[in-house]
Amino acid sequence: MNIMAGQDLTNSSHRVTAVIPAAGSGMRMGSQEAKQYLEIGGKPLLVHTLRPFQETHSVDSIIIVVPEKDVDYCLHQVVQRYQLNKVCKVISGGERRQDSVRNGIEAVADTCKWVLIHDGVRPLVSIELIEKVIKAAQRFRAVSTGLPVAETIKRVDRKGNVLKTIERSNVWLMQTPQIFGREDIRMAHQEALKGGWTDATDDAFLVEKIGIPVKIIEGEERNIKITTPHDLQVARFLLSNEPR
Repeated sequence: MNIMAGQDLTNSSHRVTAVIPAAGSGMRMGSQEAKQYLEIGGKPLLVHTLRPFQETHSVDSIIIVVPEKDVDYCLHQVVQRYQLNKVCKVISGGERRQDSVRNGIEAVADTCKWVLIHDGVRPLVSIELIEKVIKAAQRFRAVSTGLPVAETIKRVDRKGNVLKTIERSNVWLMQTPQIFGREDIRMAHQEALKGGWTDATDDAFLVEKIGIPVKIIEGEERNIKITTPHDLQVARFLLSNEPR
């Protein structure tokens, strides 16, 4: 199910479309309500995520991917209520994040050059980081944000026994946003579908698998993903103490 929203940008010559997957159930939150709609500062978490994409001039349109039962709710209670007029489509997701992102990519207009993918439950992303990623794409074709690992990393077996200490200087924690050429990321997801690649933990992984190098640029420590009640408390604190 797809619903058009905001401006009709699907046939324009826009260059950057943001695909925002927000189709998760959020079972680890222990809430009856999906985590993307939990309130922070009186607004749904998803609104905080979308606002920087709405406000930056570097993003031309936004596609939101939500559970099928939430499409109409998201259109009225998120997009229209908070006047997010860059949102051109609200569409239904799939069983896994990978399926939802693929649905979002397939909904991107052919006239779009770049697809920027960002988790719907990362509400602390800054306009500056979004613009930095888009600028980097002009040089590197495929770009992901991430953070260098600060803690010691060890590989263990199923019983918790240490097998090896990993050299952390070359290990990064991946974040979103990530940006790819529209044809590149579309091809990567189509190959994943045909090949049965179901172990993708992020979209950069799929692009790597088809032979396209991915550039990692430093993200932001505050750009956390809301997975647990503790994460939600941290986000509430940061949003209440730092002006957006």
